[in-house]
Amino acid sequence: MASVKLPQSKARTRKDGAAIPLDETDKRVMNLLQSTFPLDPEPFAPVAAEAGIELDDLIGRTQRLLDNRIIREITPIFDTRALGYDSMLVAAKVDSENPQRAAKLVNAHPGVSHNYLRTHDFNLWFTIATPPDSKLGLKGSIDALMEETGAVSMRELPTLTLFKINMNLEMEGGTEALAAQVEAAPPRELEAQPYDETDIAIIKALQGPMKAVERPYDEAAQEVGMSTDDFLAHLEGMKDRKILRRVAAILYHRRAGFSANGMGVWKVPEDQILEVGGVMAATRGISHCYQRPTYDDWPYSVFTMAHGRSKEECDAVLDSIAETCEMGPDDRSTLYSSTEYKKIRLHYFTPDYAEWDAAHS
Repeated sequence: MASVKLPQSKARTRKDGAAIPLDETDKRVMNLLQSTFPLDPEPFAPVAAEAGIELDDLIGRTQRLLDNRIIREITPIFDTRALGYDSMLVAAKVDSENPQRAAKLVNAHPGVSHNYLRTHDFNLWFTIATPPDSKLGLKGSIDALMEETGAVSMRELPTLTLFKINMNLEMEGGTEALAAQVEAAPPRELEAQPYDETDIAIIKALQGPMKAVERPYDEAAQEVGMSTDDFLAHLEGMKDRKILRRVAAILYHRRAGFSANGMGVWKVPEDQILEVGGVMAATRGISHCYQRPTYDDWPYSVFTMAHGRSKEECDAVLDSIAETCEMGPDDRSTLYSSTEYKKIRLHYFTPDYAEWDAAHS
């Protein structure tokens, strides 16, 4: 039986947080690997052709970018909701004098993929997911974390409408490119899709970092006893069924030069959310755009995540949205992350979820 691969938390430190110099070919390669890594037996070959460089050069550059912790990993990105996992963004008010204690406890949950300290009374923001067979479930897990961390409050902010999720940093263009409008996809439906044991075996074999080699799919195909062509055909079917979003390079933001991220939150009237959310999602520098519920102490209904090379660049992206959508200063707020406590790719069908549930039941 193949060993189970578990994701590791990769919290940023001062030592590896600074950007390093990249040439124009590096930037072009990173743009392509984020958006056009194909389901092909030799996927680097078409990327090299698109970049206008030799295959060996592309693979060598990719390995160097991985070794230098600029590319975090090349990995499949599966859809959490399509696999029947419940997931949610949670905003917590924890002890501002020692938020690290609460962050460490939150990070121990295997379904927590992102955890940030942000500039707000709700100071700890994390995403959490639980599998379909979770004993505690999403609500029970959040309740357990609230008790364990001693949080004053935890606001549950599930996705009501997903307008955009595409963590694809613009490496070649400047601020104008980030603030520009691009083609907007329609809102996505977030419903569980049917899947079988073959799908699960393929997910287990492929999830996690892929190697920068000429034929990176071969190893996972062999693990599940399929030819690479059949393996890729099955992945194409999973993509059609919305289980697999894409395969892509994920970057270390700060090492790639994007030192700031700002969560822009917006007071959008209920009857305008679908229209305005679509416009906001079409901004190039926005990676995530969602409708979420409001509360008496949280009036913001649309969330947009902006990434920039500086706080000023994030502000410019969000200001462009405000101008386009004719929204004033009272209609918005921006929360900046001051510490990254955890950022991993979520792994599925691993035993650590049940282990966490058992320890907290």
